Amino acid sequence: MSWLENTIKKIMLWVGYLGVVIIYGGFLFLLLSGRDTRGIPWFFLLSPWICIYFGLSEQEQRSAIRWLLSRFRR
Repeated sequence: MSWLENTIKKIMLWVGYLGVVIIYGGFLFLLLSGRDTRGIPWFFLLSPWICIYFGLSEQEQRSAIRWLLSRFRR
């Protein structure tokens, strides 16, 4: 894997981490303050997790998929 690919994966991981904190923090603020959250599209809540997934190594991605599938098979 090239240094550019590693750098991009790390950036994706950090963007995902920041996205989880900022988006979910804002969502929680709106929820607890009693404001309407229906205007927030569902993909805004999902997008940071996609960044985190693509920031993981291939082995970690496979492990995440296996974990997710095991949660649905129970």
